[in-house]
Amino acid sequence: MRTQPLFTRLSLDRMFSLLCCVACFVALTSPEAAAQRRFDQSKELGLAWGTGYYLGDLNPGKHLGGRLNAGVGAYYRHNLTGRISVRANFFRGVVEAWDADSSDPWQQNRNLHFRNEISELSALVEVNYLEHRMGNPGDRFTAFLFTGIAAYNHMPEAFIEGNWIPLQPLGTEGQGTTWGVSRGLEPYATGGVSIPFGFGFKANIGPFMALCFDWGVRKTWTDYLDDVSGTYADAMVLQQESGELAMQLADQSLLQLGGDTNQAGMQRGDPGRSDTYGFLSASISFRISKKPTTCWVQPS
Repeated sequence: MRTQPLFTRLSLDRMFSLLCCVACFVALTSPEAAAQRRFDQSKELGLAWGTGYYLGDLNPGKHLGGRLNAGVGAYYRHNLTGRISVRANFFRGVVEAWDADSSDPWQQNRNLHFRNEISELSALVEVNYLEHRMGNPGDRFTAFLFTGIAAYNHMPEAFIEGNWIPLQPLGTEGQGTTWGVSRGLEPYATGGVSIPFGFGFKANIGPFMALCFDWGVRKTWTDYLDDVSGTYADAMVLQQESGELAMQLADQSLLQLGGDTNQAGMQRGDPGRSDTYGFLSASISFRISKKPTTCWVQPS
């Protein structure tokens, strides 16, 4: 029987959700928030660089696991007060994982892999731990929490004979075949909605610039970021109805269980848990609004 790590993504997801909810409630109901609003507002544009990763069937429990690839993004941030900001954020990153990199013998034998370029547009609320205003020499540094809602699109691919092949159109678990129809399987969506949550740090590096680092994960409602979810489809049906390539990419096991070359109906993934993806990034932002009317208190 396969065992799961004690510290899984579920515990960290719950911790992030609780922290974000508590911080947002406290900040939004603070009596000082409304009074500060007209003095502290500012606007920023930022550029981000970083990486993406995912948690799912090919990387079941290791944050920042899998094979990391570069990602880029941009955002617009509106600082409502010294504690609360809203951000429109775009990020594009590639998540990738290979069973061959796992220490689990079952995964090694399954021998699947994928990469997936995920593009995300999100609306976020940030809550600063400390008062922070861009341009104020007294507000050098703060940590923050964020949460919000995002829309994303994706397309898992597999590498074969020197090319990356899109997997969703192939229906590797029998989607779109008589095998899949008999089991209620339909082609999965290549877009969806996710809930981002995470934390970060930001610091002023001048009157009109700030440096930011943030790390966030995304709760999704799909189990197909990696094209792996349930059981193996009937290899003969796949070959006849979807083609040789679909059959080849559906089952790349080193040794078939029981010595049968057709593992129809046997476990391929875990359909009981949705996939999660995350982004880790560093960014630089520039103030685009007018100079603040507040007279900054100079640091001693």
